[in-house]
Amino acid sequence: MKMFISNAMAAEAGGAATGSGMSSIIMMVLFALVFYFLLIRPQSKRQKEHKSMIESIQKGDEVVTSGGILGKVTKVTDNFIVLNVASNVEMKFQKHAVTATLPKGTIKAVNE
Repeated sequence: MKMFISNAMAAEAGGAATGSGMSSIIMMVLFALVFYFLLIRPQSKRQKEHKSMIESIQKGDEVVTSGGILGKVTKVTDNFIVLNVASNVEMKFQKHAVTATLPKGTIKAVNE
């Protein structure tokens, strides 16, 4: 039985396989970098901003919850806040439910 592939062609194929392995490693590293800069880094930045916003909430601030409820902060504890959402209506929320703080007077402008 004869071999149909010459030794020279077999050697070239072996060299191409090592180059292909190196290029696949480079592609994996590039994919990891793109993944980091497009997904992981922006998400961690948003988490830090949200944490600092929650820590800075004080009595009198106007906020929006994740459910879309607007209210004025009347009491702040370690894990909860109390919002005045209407006249004589107060509701308790966990601090992490707050999605944004609003400029002063926003609730008054919305009610008019």
